[in-house]
Parts: sequence; C-alpha cells; structure tokens
Amino acid sequence: MLMEPVTFSESGGVRYLHFGTELIQGAMRLRDPDEIYLEYNQQMMAWLLFLETKPGMKLAQLGLGTGALTKFTHRHCPAVKTTVIELNPAVIVSARSMFYTPEDDRRLNTLQVDAKKFVEDSQYQHYFDAVQVDLYDAICDGPSASSLDFYRGCHNILKDTGVLTVNLFSRHKSFNLNLQNICDAFENRVLLFPESHDCNVVAIVFKGPPLNVEWKDISRRAKLIMDKTGLPTQTWASGLNRENARQETSLSI
Repeated sequence: MLMEPVTFSESGGVRYLHFGTELIQGAMRLRDPDEIYLEYNQQMMAWLLFLETKPGMKLAQLGLGTGALTKFTHRHCPAVKTTVIELNPAVIVSARSMFYTPEDDRRLNTLQVDAKKFVEDSQYQHYFDAVQVDLYDAICDGPSASSLDFYRGCHNILKDTGVLTVNLFSRHKSFNLNLQNICDAFENRVLLFPESHDCNVVAIVFKGPPLNVEWKDISRRAKLIMDKTGLPTQTWASGLNRENARQETSLSI
C-alpha cells in the first residue's frame, strides 16, 4: 500500500504536520510541546467529562497525527493505558522525532495497523473504556473510515459503558453520512460540539446505561479538568448545551 508523504512546516512558533499538501493534519506549539494546540483536538478529550480515570482504564486512539492526544493522556492521565492505531509508519516516526511523542512503555502501545481492521479484531471486543477517532488522509474531505460497519466496530470495542469521540469535517458531504452511521451504530446517543474555526465538529458518543446529569455538574467537572490539566474546558458545557436539541435543562441521553 502506498503511504502518503509526511511533511512539516513552521510559522509563528508552531510546527505543523502535513501529508504532502498544505492541509494541516496537526500542530504543536514549540514552547509548550505537551499542550493540545488545536481546539478540536482539545475537544477529543471530552470523554473525561463522563469517565473517571482509574487504574486499568484503557483508551484506544485511532489515528496518531502529531501525538497531541497521546502526549496529553500520557502526562495527565497516568492511570490510563493507551493503544494507538496508526497505519503509516512515517507518522509514527515523525510523532516521536518531530513532535516529541513518548516511546512505547507500560502505559503506551503503538500498533501499525489499519483502524478498520483493528475494530474488527475479536481480542479487543468490549476492551476499551474510551475510543478517540481522528482518521484523515491527505485530501481531508472527511474521515477516511466512515462506514456503518466501522462505527459498529467502534461500538464493539468499547466496554459496556464507554465513550467515543470522533473528529468530523462539517463542511463536506461526508458529515451527514458519518453522523448518520454513528447514530445508527450507537442508537442516536450522540452529542455535537459547536463547529470550531477550522470546520471541525467533534462528536461525543455514548454506550451503556442512560445518562442523566445536570449541566451545572458537567460545568463543575469541566472546571476540575481545567484546573488539573490546563485544558481550556470552560466553554464545553455551554457549547454542548446550545448545540444539541432537547438538552436545555439537563443532559439526558
């Protein structure tokens, strides 16, 4: 299989990852390499609003990019064991050499494998507490894995109670297709963040018992995450409240 070329650029103290085009696949602020620089990447950590980290918790990250999510979890969630899925070996090398992602250790395992095949692997069924999906190719016209079977696979690798976050591209025909397939795979248990400035929309998807929680409690949890990690979560609760219908008084999904 022909892999896309990995290229880089720098501007204003920020290093960018590209797949042979000008389109941005990830970014890192050079003076703060462990910061999650892009807003949509920050929102991919929103599973922390609903799951308490604890020893033995398992996270799957489908798509490595610059390793921003990997670095954040490795630094701020020491109880979590992360499995990274990345097909392109050059992305794995560049994440470590150019974006300072840590080498594999007892809390981090990187697999060079196709994410579509990974979610079908029986050894990972009902295995992960949280799954993050950020799969894009050089064209960036929508996720490179978008079928109903893929999202059913994501559902299957989650434990009976789990949370999925997915990076979607809002201004493309792929958005409605992906959203419909996610809804079908997860029985419509989907929340959307407001569109970020770069047209990304992050979906938060739930598996397990019905969730009923007051927005004030979500705001409190978001503040706790911000105080502990520095992640700018202050608008998460209000943004989710505004963006999603029939969630005005409390979150019920």
